[in-house]
Amino acid sequence: MINEEKLWKKAVAFHGHECGGLMIGFKASLYAMELLGLSFNEDGVVSEDEELVCISENDACGVDAVQAILQCTAGKGNLLFRIRGKMAFNFYNRKTGKSVRLILREPENTDDRKERVSRLFSMKDKDPSECFDVTEVHFEVPEPARKFRSVRCSKCGELTADHLIRLQGDEKLCLDCFTEYRRFE
Repeated sequence: MINEEKLWKKAVAFHGHECGGLMIGFKASLYAMELLGLSFNEDGVVSEDEELVCISENDACGVDAVQAILQCTAGKGNLLFRIRGKMAFNFYNRKTGKSVRLILREPENTDDRKERVSRLFSMKDKDPSECFDVTEVHFEVPEPARKFRSVRCSKCGELTADHLIRLQGDEKLCLDCFTEYRRFE
């Protein structure tokens, strides 16, 4: 049984404050747990390192709930961003092959911020199926995070992951030092 109050407090502690945006990610995380059949304990999802992957279509507050509850993080490589400005989250369970895209179900935008925040907080007492439309994911699950060699930039001397080094003449340059060739702006 999920202790939603404990998980909410965990998300708030991670994020730093309560807000409507955090509630979106909180409810999306709970729904993903249900739809993907994830194993969990009172602290959230129990999964291997990159078994669960989230690709968020926004970089807003809700992402912090995903990190706190589902243990998807950028550092582990299982939290990725495909910024589209949508309150949508794509979840993949690598172990089962299941995937789901959750997009917040909202009425047309309103300029009344208090009304919107109130509506988002009211999600806490709703079933997640009332809050999100469930669709298919539009892209393949990304490969697991790779480890790259570090290469020293010929110009600044800083170590850079080898897949981000560019050759310019005989020099290996980081993206900051590389001058892109453009004939037209």
